[in-house]
Amino acid sequence: MFSSILLPVDLAAEASWKRPLELALELARQGGATLHAVTVVPDFGMSIVGSYFGADFEKKAMAEATQKLEAWAAGHVPEGVTARTHVAHGRIYEELLRTADKLGCDAIVLGAHRPDFSDYLLGPNAARVVRHARQSVLVVRE
Repeated sequence: MFSSILLPVDLAAEASWKRPLELALELARQGGATLHAVTVVPDFGMSIVGSYFGADFEKKAMAEATQKLEAWAAGHVPEGVTARTHVAHGRIYEELLRTADKLGCDAIVLGAHRPDFSDYLLGPNAARVVRHARQSVLVVRE
């Protein structure tokens, strides 16, 4: 079984975490694993985009994301499951991989939307995580 499970959480999209959470909780209970819920605050991409935001925008966004993720965990992770929350900042797939490695996770449970023609099989972030992760990756369809 797994001892440390990473669960990506998009706080703005319940469908992205609802079914993966069920599986992650089941796996955590079975193996006594720690559940690491992580959300990623995306970066600006191009530096010119960042010039339209205030100097402290990223700091405020990180603080708000931390508060929201902690509230999410309090409302969705039952007693008896050890859970930790983490907020990362950057490209979503890169931060998920970096966080999983940093925390020593041995599994990633993530959601993937139903494919359409433009991204057949998996969305771009899920596909990159599956391709590049050192951990076992369990993909749960929404």
